Amino acid sequence: MFAYIDGRLTFKNPAYVVIEAGGVGYHINISLNTYSSLPTTERCKLFTWLHVKEDGHTLYGFADEGERRLFLHLISVSGIGPNTGRMILSSITPIEIQAAIVQADYPLIQRIKGLGAKTAQRLVLELQDKLKKEGSDSLISMPQHNTVKDEALSALVMLGFAKLTAEKTLDQILKVSEPTLTVEELIKQALKKL
Repeated sequence: MFAYIDGRLTFKNPAYVVIEAGGVGYHINISLNTYSSLPTTERCKLFTWLHVKEDGHTLYGFADEGERRLFLHLISVSGIGPNTGRMILSSITPIEIQAAIVQADYPLIQRIKGLGAKTAQRLVLELQDKLKKEGSDSLISMPQHNTVKDEALSALVMLGFAKLTAEKTLDQILKVSEPTLTVEELIKQALKKL
């Protein structure tokens, strides 16, 4: 519902912040990772995810898009809710979490409060392939000015193709084609080769 909230940071503590935007103060739950990334200035922008349930609506905020994507992966695993996802992101950095899942580092995952052996196994089983497919740089925010190749690559990954394979295919097409290809044309040519 809300992609991000950009406004004046009126209150912050390690568990949540209040950002005033358009005359409304938004109470946003955050991880320790996001807390350490908050700016010292008054202006603040957090990427958000809204959790809707019978007894309330809860906003979760993230310092960057990559942390939010990882959070959404984590809560897609059976038995891991938003609060557990936030606890995981507060325990170690998102890059360390991603590496631990991809490398099946069970001891590191189990050191996170609230995660036992079965949950660690479930995390690795359900997320290892997804995170491998996205690549190690998936937690880095997307550039503001995407090139045609970046946009085509993003679309192909969203369609389920492996990032490295899609990138190689796009590079091959761009070597032999004219430089004025649109994103749609580039995707169509890539789909023929993949």
